[in-house]
Amino acid sequence: MDNYCERLAPEFWAEPINAVTNFAFIIASILFLIGWRTSRTKSRTALFLGLWIGVIGIGSFLFHTFATLWALAADSIPILVFILVYLFLAVRNYLKVPLWGSIVITVAYIPFTYLLVPLIQPVIGSSSGYVPALLAIFAVGVMMHGRDETVSKGLIVTGCIFLLSIGFRMADMAYCDTFPLGTHFMWHVLNAVVLYRLADIYLKHVDRAEA
Repeated sequence: MDNYCERLAPEFWAEPINAVTNFAFIIASILFLIGWRTSRTKSRTALFLGLWIGVIGIGSFLFHTFATLWALAADSIPILVFILVYLFLAVRNYLKVPLWGSIVITVAYIPFTYLLVPLIQPVIGSSSGYVPALLAIFAVGVMMHGRDETVSKGLIVTGCIFLLSIGFRMADMAYCDTFPLGTHFMWHVLNAVVLYRLADIYLKHVDRAEA
């Protein structure tokens, strides 16, 4: 599968920069786990988020090396799992929505994505699949204004970083002729920051709630 500017051949290391920058997720996971060890609650849910960041990095590495359909699944499924788990946790723990409502909102994310993506795909391309997650981050961030400013500001800043990350993803093929290396590697680096911040915001929120 040749989806990125850097790939010019089918070999394993045809995307060296795209492949290696996935270690940013591993670094983010390790840094989060260091912080988790000193946390007040040592939340198991937060631990899952931190460990899953590393899983996302491994899946993305596989896709940018093997570039096959199974590797695409290894890349995309862990990302979807993180989105759904975090959405549930955000609605349940930040917004204090009852359990049944949190489940309904989380499940509704999937049909919402399938309805929204075709509408914006002509403009945004393959990056359109990440717009629902971006909107969810901003939406929860705005709704947390006046409830918990730390979470609100944290999510909004994280959403801005994610928006920039999507911009680099969109620019990869668009500017391939002028920048043959591509810009997809910045998607990895910034997304590692996004995932770390999301997990850290959640962990610190849980710690404050238990204080």
